[in-house]
Amino acid sequence: MARQSALRKELPQRAPQEAPGAPQHLDRLIHERLRLGIVSGLAVNESLTFNELKGLLKTTDGNLSVHARKLEDAGYVACSKSFEGRMPRTEYRLTAAGRRALEKYLAHMEALIQATREK
Repeated sequence: MARQSALRKELPQRAPQEAPGAPQHLDRLIHERLRLGIVSGLAVNESLTFNELKGLLKTTDGNLSVHARKLEDAGYVACSKSFEGRMPRTEYRLTAAGRRALEKYLAHMEALIQATREK
């Protein structure tokens, strides 16, 4: 075990190589698959309930809850909770900051695709 950690220390740390035209600051928060799905779904809908997002993304309650909370903490998604009768209803919508972040992310990805096709 000590030998393995010593070997790791000896290896030079290399920076990841980026393709020409690749975005320097890709939004890692949106880049994650499920979070990208959440913001994309909300971009084309005024709002979606928790259950609608869960069905759309085919994920579990816990997984959706964790990723939606990260987007909410970043200010990309707004969450409102209410009741329909005695049933809780959680509804999400994309904020202006979330829409700008998604547009910037998509522009970066389009630039990367274009740079790759030019090769």
